[in-house]
Amino acid sequence: MKAVFDTHLAPLALFFCSTLCAGLPACSQTSHAEETPPPPPNVVLASESQLEKMKIATAPVDLENVDDTILATGKVAYDDQRVEHVFSPVTGKAVKVLVQLGAHVKKGAPLVLIESPDIGVATSDLGKANADLIAATHEYQRQNELSETHATSQKDLETAADNFRKAKAEVERATQKAQLFRESDVTGQTYTLRSDLDGEVFMKAVTPGMEISGQYTGGNPIELFTIGRTDQVWVLADVYELDIGRVALGAKVSVSVASWPDRTFDGKVDWISSSLDPNTHATKVRCTFENGDGALKPEMFASVKLSVSAKQALAVPRSAVLRLGDQTVVFVDRGPTGDKERFERLPVTVDEGEGSPWLTVEQGLLERGERVVTNGAILLSGML
Repeated sequence: MKAVFDTHLAPLALFFCSTLCAGLPACSQTSHAEETPPPPPNVVLASESQLEKMKIATAPVDLENVDDTILATGKVAYDDQRVEHVFSPVTGKAVKVLVQLGAHVKKGAPLVLIESPDIGVATSDLGKANADLIAATHEYQRQNELSETHATSQKDLETAADNFRKAKAEVERATQKAQLFRESDVTGQTYTLRSDLDGEVFMKAVTPGMEISGQYTGGNPIELFTIGRTDQVWVLADVYELDIGRVALGAKVSVSVASWPDRTFDGKVDWISSSLDPNTHATKVRCTFENGDGALKPEMFASVKLSVSAKQALAVPRSAVLRLGDQTVVFVDRGPTGDKERFERLPVTVDEGEGSPWLTVEQGLLERGERVVTNGAILLSGML
């Protein structure tokens, strides 16, 4: 029975084996043919569920009003008309300091008493000059009288005239020097230095007993006080040559500073320099700001936005631009491919210095009407 069973089954087994072996290559080829080929470089295929998870949003590339502001850096400064840098006109010793740092002073208020020999010298110089002028006048008059009777030489007359003119000039010089010390400011050898405007003492660099160099007596005078008001301040912005032609007097300006990150200060352009800085090749633009609460303080660094006329250009939303190393790219929605959406990453060159929400496309493969990804581009980049 065993021999008979094997004989009957052998042909059948051989048939099935040969059929199975013949079918294997065909099955293998069919399996490879049904596999989805990988997408080209810089192309991402995303399913509908993936798009929902990544919250992908797009916007069209179109002509937009861009660059309605110019971005610049700047620094807060005192308004020169509202600040005084106080120096001493005389050399001497500070005997009494009458104000302290942060004090509010009125115009004409005394700041410091200075004991100075310059006052006595100025007074004596004026007295000597007046005496010399009297003597020179008498000599000139006498030489004139002698000249009329031919009792003197022409040389003596000319010498007397020269001495008279020199003496007169010396009196004028001594008088002007003495007038620098107002009569109300001088008591004996003591000079009272006063404020020339209302304001706050921002800086004080003098203490009792300190030796002071005067402005009018040589030496190296130092600033003793800075007094002023900051209810109005300047911001000096650096605007590059490429943009300066678009900035106009009276243009609106807004600035922000690190101390107040959630606050914007509004002002206007009131002066544009006629020259460029040789080092930065930028032009100084002065902007005026009301500063009643004193939030803007001199020497603060500021980010400046200057309003200029808008221009129309092919542009993309700022949020669409993705920076990868030293390259800027956007993702373009190319439409569906099968059951997935196809996105292509394209390099573009945009002007990132513009202050509007739109960036001008300066160079790239984008065309008007194409849609770029404005949200989720970084997630698409991670799928490459």
